[in-house]
Amino acid sequence: MTTNSRQVLGVSALCKYFGGVRALDGLELDVRQGEILGVVGPNGAGKTALINTITGFYRATSGRVVLDGTDITSMPMHAIGRLGVGRTFQNIRLFKRMSVLENVLVAYKQHTTHLFTSIFRSGSNRAEQQQAMHWLEMLQLAEKANHSAGSLSYGDARRLEIARALAGQPRLLLLDEPAAGMNESETGQLIKDIHRLKDKVDAILLVEHDMNLIRQLSDRLVAMDAGKKIAEGTPTEVLRHPEVLKAYLGEDQ
Repeated sequence: MTTNSRQVLGVSALCKYFGGVRALDGLELDVRQGEILGVVGPNGAGKTALINTITGFYRATSGRVVLDGTDITSMPMHAIGRLGVGRTFQNIRLFKRMSVLENVLVAYKQHTTHLFTSIFRSGSNRAEQQQAMHWLEMLQLAEKANHSAGSLSYGDARRLEIARALAGQPRLLLLDEPAAGMNESETGQLIKDIHRLKDKVDAILLVEHDMNLIRQLSDRLVAMDAGKKIAEGTPTEVLRHPEVLKAYLGEDQ
């Protein structure tokens, strides 16, 4: 990834207000081809609000979100997803009574109109199942394809969410605290998994509190506080920035 690489995502003067609360306050950032952009900040900094606004879950108060040259600011969620934006959530959102494989199958675009009849129809599409199994293999879940999602360990459930997001064939993948609740071993495996899938998408935006994961995965880092960008650069530069130390790490420089 270079500074001359294609811009996959552009966020310009983005604001999201909830009454008097400014969750996003004139935020500017971009994500470029082939990179993992890490986003850090204290609780309430606006990190998840950023993901929710990019994906259309929140409607921006003002500003622009551009995906590969297309303004998606006012588009509905399903249209943004079809254009190539995939995401995971802080709180795991799986269909626990469905199998691991079925959870991945729900992500395919052709399932969005008749979701359950598409999954369970007689003579289901073998190509779709093969594609779903490909993602499960990449995330170390193939052997559990027929297990119920509710039976998975916490770490495996997190990986299943990523597999499901990848099944939609996104250009941009948004990972919202994928290591939350993981132990050290699970986090180490997750770092390896994300390294492997990096070349399967155009770019990744990674929101995370785990500094070890952020340092190992991020090509570039943006720090936020109170809905604004307070620092941008390499992980080393940003994590040593006085404003970041003050706002995120609680150290007054």
